[in-house]
Amino acid sequence: MKTILYIVWALYVAATIFSLVHAVRRTRRQAQLMADWPKAQATVTGSTTGWTSGVGGSSRNLRYYPTYQFTDQRGTLFMGKSEVSLVEQPLPGSLIEVAYNPADPNESLQVSSEPRTALGCLIPFFAVFAVALFWFIGVFPLG
Repeated sequence: MKTILYIVWALYVAATIFSLVHAVRRTRRQAQLMADWPKAQATVTGSTTGWTSGVGGSSRNLRYYPTYQFTDQRGTLFMGKSEVSLVEQPLPGSLIEVAYNPADPNESLQVSSEPRTALGCLIPFFAVFAVALFWFIGVFPLG
């Protein structure tokens, strides 16, 4: 029976590592793109809503994704939607910083350190959780 628990643990660890590596690569790629792209002040025009996943028995929470508009260096107006979620609904008219692709200004990203901060917290959490699960499997009494 413990063998099955160790196999499930190994699958969990493999899936977690795969997900974290994918998230780190995506965040790094976006940061590299934004470093080379021009920045602009964007005006929040509203927001769309979404829900947190509720994984791990936590309750689902409503999140807000700002929609915005900005002008490029030539003065052309573009619109975008942030991938950075907020707990509170953003106020229309407030300003956020965005970086946009000069070759295609329709591609823009909100400048934020939140994704890197979240990854910095998630990686140690999952490492400690995996070690705790491994220990628990070892001491779990199977009769």
